[in-house]
Amino acid sequence: MVARAPLISVLVVAYDSGAHLPRCLTALDGQTFRDFDVLVLDNGSPDGDDIDLSALGVPAELVRSPENIGFAAGNNLLARRARGTWLALLNPDAFADPGWLQAFADAVVRYDGISVFGSTQLLDSDPTLLDGAGDHYSPLGLAWRGDRLKPASLVTEDAEVMGPCAAAAFYRRDVFEEVGGFAETYFCYYEDVELGLRLRLAGERCIQLAGARVRHVASAIAGQNSEFSRYHVTRNRIWTFLRTMPAPVFHLFLPLLLAQLALIVLLGPVRGDSAVRVRAIKDALGAFPAIMKQRATIQASRKAGICTFLSALSWNPAKLFAKEGDRRPIRHENQAGPVPPTGVEHAAD
Repeated sequence: MVARAPLISVLVVAYDSGAHLPRCLTALDGQTFRDFDVLVLDNGSPDGDDIDLSALGVPAELVRSPENIGFAAGNNLLARRARGTWLALLNPDAFADPGWLQAFADAVVRYDGISVFGSTQLLDSDPTLLDGAGDHYSPLGLAWRGDRLKPASLVTEDAEVMGPCAAAAFYRRDVFEEVGGFAETYFCYYEDVELGLRLRLAGERCIQLAGARVRHVASAIAGQNSEFSRYHVTRNRIWTFLRTMPAPVFHLFLPLLLAQLALIVLLGPVRGDSAVRVRAIKDALGAFPAIMKQRATIQASRKAGICTFLSALSWNPAKLFAKEGDRRPIRHENQAGPVPPTGVEHAAD
């Protein structure tokens, strides 16, 4: 007899993450909510991560890839194998509080019709500080995690944001599949921002959950400001703007995006990253015909009204430069009942 499908399938894409993955899995095993299973991808780790799922108290599956196919393709692969109604994406360097999945399960009941949720990410080295509270996007083509390194006490209630950071995010599996999952050519970086924007174009909304908390090391594998991350961030943010921004925003802000690229090239010698930035820009623009075909397909399938979509973007330049959170009050038509206390009115312990 086939086992009943769980409510949630937790997806963990692991690449050379042996230092963090055991703690990540231990935190999953400690969840108070138990209607979930776990799928882990060993994503072509060079030394072959020694991954043992046998101690988990919930069903678990290990998938191995002979090569590193990237965060985007890796999660798509696991999503195709998942059986849960919901996909919970979790980085191997993210450690869920015991009530993480319970807070999400409660939110599914509370917010009828919402298909995307984000988690409150705390800095693992100092959980009184935020690692981020949702992804935000400026029509200038720049994205950021809201309020990173600011006091966790800022986040006291649920709010609406553009999209979730995929280090700890929840998507209804059917909705994730309907929009095509992550753009696999991105490999990693900006793939969650781009997916968040496509979901917005499809008429979906994202609720950032104050009570669903994880600690996150952040860039533990790729490294912050590494050549690898600079390349993929630069290339992928160009692709994100080209693919997702509907007219007239596309035509209005494209000259400003091109001006940014020129500035990046000019400042390259000062910052010492000319070669990698120029290579990223060349590769991004070299794929222009293919990206524009993808853009046509994405825009043709848009369900959200233009004003609705644009309202999800961050138009205040001050928020962009300060990396400030742009969380909005939740519209009540999707709220099934009163919002219970989150229990996070103070900074994390």
